[in-house]
Amino acid sequence: MRCLYCGEKIIPVVSWGSLFSREEEILLCEQCKDQLTLIEGDCCVRCSRPFDGLAVEYRKGEYCYDCVRWEGDIEWNGILERNRSLYLYNDFLKEVISRYKFRGDYVLARFFCKTLIQVLKDFDYDLLVPIPLSQERLYERGFNQAEALIIEAGLTLTPALKRIHTEKQSKKSREERIHLSNIFTIVNEEDIVGKKVMLIDDIYTTGSTLMHAGKLLKQHGTLSVSSFTIARG
Repeated sequence: MRCLYCGEKIIPVVSWGSLFSREEEILLCEQCKDQLTLIEGDCCVRCSRPFDGLAVEYRKGEYCYDCVRWEGDIEWNGILERNRSLYLYNDFLKEVISRYKFRGDYVLARFFCKTLIQVLKDFDYDLLVPIPLSQERLYERGFNQAEALIIEAGLTLTPALKRIHTEKQSKKSREERIHLSNIFTIVNEEDIVGKKVMLIDDIYTTGSTLMHAGKLLKQHGTLSVSSFTIARG
């Protein structure tokens, strides 16, 4: 077997246990896995932002300053219950996600979806809703990376949202992202009324994309909204 990212051959460690049981599939080599920084320990209870190395003025109790600002704004208060991100968005993960999103390397979803399954056990949800791409972005990339995670995990997705084509979010400042007119529309309100929704996306940066999606869902009858992302920027 070979590493999904670098292509290096992976030599599995043989143990007595492996002789009598089905070993877990190894998807990344140790060198690649070591470059991923798992988010753990002391971090914001709402958005998974790590507190290690964060200046004291950017923290208030168990929350980071960004989440304090979101929750202090009456327009956004209570929209997103909790976001769970897996890894820090370091240089290595930027390259991994770039290959995954923009170069059509769909197979990388197999690595991330394994942890998604574990994380979802900690959430109470009814529907898995991927953050959608516009038709233009979907044509450019060939697939929706959020949908791919759910599909590769063998789970059921609900396409509750449709995206309006806009300039890429990565080109906008935090203030521009927050004050966008809503970039989503609801596909079928009957699917979401009274449901607990888990949004799935690749990166949490300012939280704006997830907040806009969550706000629209709640306006149309969703009971609660949480989210999962691969990376926390």
